Amino acid sequence: MNNTHDTTEQKTPVVTFSNIPLDDEPAVPVGYDQLPPEALEPQDITVVDVQFKKGGKVYYFDPGELEIEAGQEVIIDTARGAEYGYCAGGNHTVSPDKVVPPLRSVIRIATDHDKKTRLEFKDKEPAAFETCQQKILDHKLDMKLVSAEYSFDGSKILFYFTADGRVDFRDLVKDLAGVFRTRIELRQIGVRDEAKMLGGLGICGRPFCCKQFLDDFQPVSIKMAKTQNLSLNPTKISGTCGRLMCCLKYEQDAYESLIKTSPKTDSLVNTYDGVGTVTESNLLKQTVKVRLENDPSTIKCYQNCEICVLRSGKGKKTDTPIDTNIPPLPKPEKKPEPERFSMFDESTLSNYSAEAPEAEKDKPRTDSRKRGASRSGESRTEKSREAQPGRDNTRSHRSRSQSGKKPRNSEPKAAQPQKAEPKPETQTAAPKDNAPKKEGGNKSRSRRRYYRGGKKPSGGQTPNQGN
Repeated sequence: MNNTHDTTEQKTPVVTFSNIPLDDEPAVPVGYDQLPPEALEPQDITVVDVQFKKGGKVYYFDPGELEIEAGQEVIIDTARGAEYGYCAGGNHTVSPDKVVPPLRSVIRIATDHDKKTRLEFKDKEPAAFETCQQKILDHKLDMKLVSAEYSFDGSKILFYFTADGRVDFRDLVKDLAGVFRTRIELRQIGVRDEAKMLGGLGICGRPFCCKQFLDDFQPVSIKMAKTQNLSLNPTKISGTCGRLMCCLKYEQDAYESLIKTSPKTDSLVNTYDGVGTVTESNLLKQTVKVRLENDPSTIKCYQNCEICVLRSGKGKKTDTPIDTNIPPLPKPEKKPEPERFSMFDESTLSNYSAEAPEAEKDKPRTDSRKRGASRSGESRTEKSREAQPGRDNTRSHRSRSQSGKKPRNSEPKAAQPQKAEPKPETQTAAPKDNAPKKEGGNKSRSRRRYYRGGKKPSGGQTPNQGN
């Protein structure tokens, strides 16, 4: 063992705790880093979405063993005690990072007695509002009362008001507590919260977004109006509350992405008509208006994909000059548009009408066509009979001449079969001219009667022929 101290003659091996063999080495326990990955991930939490007012902000609550569906009314535990709420979403799981501790629980689903109690205190809110309004006038306080709300069990009344600055309402609270004999709380809110409570119609004609679906108020700046090329007139971009409209935030992300693909104003670009300067940019249509260098009085519109940016934005004195004597871009080939025509385009419809008879040849004949064919066949048989030799084909003409009527065409129409003519013996041969006539006053009446009725006297004579 003394050799360990003699380092000059013999080198001893280095001994550490890691290479010392131990016979009774204990089993290594499973560490935290050796657990399965499923155990390392945080478990999801089952919650329900609850709103204190319909259309208000959504809060998470622990349903416990209750199975709650959307639309049901529930009693929940809050920091102010039991409150009445509306379930906006049934049982579902969320990640723990979305839950703000402590997660309070749902006491029960609202019963008929709970609903009745809620309605009783709801009916008392208008009277409480009028009383508080009168007390404010008595104390001459510079504040505007917005609403009054009772708690679920009626143990507290909450009054919301707006004011330009701080208001000393200690005396007002004492008077209200003496009248209602309950706890009184006054809370100051902003003009946007006031618009959300009262509701109304915006300049678009629809109800306020904050009243319908907005949970939180998003920050809106005048820069958003500039980005969207809107008028900077405060009366046009402000809502009823007097602040910038919340809808400016809706399309801001889309405009920011479109700006990245659109050239800036005063940029130098090359087109298929030559080099020019961008005078106006339409972000939604992705088009630009360019004033050409070779013809400054001409401004043309191009798609963003049809131009090449030579200089982004307005040029500076320190920038290197750009050679504008470059060849123009090749003109893009336009794709043929599909054929379009309307019912008033006679030139186009005439082509279709000319092709219609050829298309009808291939179609099978309908019943009406068969009927027409049968009638045309009858007309052919009539013609064949008239053409037979030895047949008296003038009999019908003689009968018509005797009656005084004009002879019709011997060929009957194809749509109507020829009717059999009556024999001359059966016709009335006595004309009306031989009958005794009355005075002259009746002549005009009879003439008018014939003309009005559309009739003609038999015998082929007009009423004036007898005179």
